[in-house]
Amino acid sequence: MGTPHFTDATLKFLRALKRHNNREWFRPRKLQYDEQVRQPMVEIIERLAFDLPRFAPDLVAIPKISMYRIYRDTRFSSDKTPLKTHIAAVFPHRALTKHGGAGLYFQVASDEVFVGGGIYAPEPRQLYHLREHIAMNHKRLRAVVESPMFYRSFGAISGQRLQRVPRGFPKDHPATEYLKLKQFLAGSQHAGTFATNPRFYRSLLRLFERLAPFIHFLNEPLDTQTRFRL
Repeated sequence: MGTPHFTDATLKFLRALKRHNNREWFRPRKLQYDEQVRQPMVEIIERLAFDLPRFAPDLVAIPKISMYRIYRDTRFSSDKTPLKTHIAAVFPHRALTKHGGAGLYFQVASDEVFVGGGIYAPEPRQLYHLREHIAMNHKRLRAVVESPMFYRSFGAISGQRLQRVPRGFPKDHPATEYLKLKQFLAGSQHAGTFATNPRFYRSLLRLFERLAPFIHFLNEPLDTQTRFRL
């Protein structure tokens, strides 16, 4: 049985959407979008529902939850283009809200594929618990994110950071570079044609498997706090 992947028609549609980003152009082509862009993503998510439990059992892969809508929320944005020119999916922790913890993520645009994960906007209380967790378990974090395989695939973890060590933590703590982070992100970029390769799904799964220990580490203190509140 073949593995799911996107097609040349996917990238062609996304290129055209980039040139004609308006509802008048999109409306008569909605069926084409569903067949050439949305459906391959649904197939990938449904396949991940079977494969993720092997190495990331706490993460959810359900099309209704994982897949992002094509329509942009322009209410608070200066960019009023109504449609996203990529398709994306997130795989969040089953005990946390969709964006309330760390998850795996990928998106496909006409010229680029991004595969990554982490936590983008932790709330202040979450951020404090994450930093406590890092301070106490920094050797374990380093073993994950500084391993040759992880670094070769994703480089250093990234995100917005403070200039100084946050209050409440020693200035000479051995994990200062991680404690300063306000976001905890890792990922890799690929050409758009990465998504149309018949081996795409296997490559995606391999990258997710390498990211999973990092995601699990980030979710440990957040999942604990959620269960404690319950």
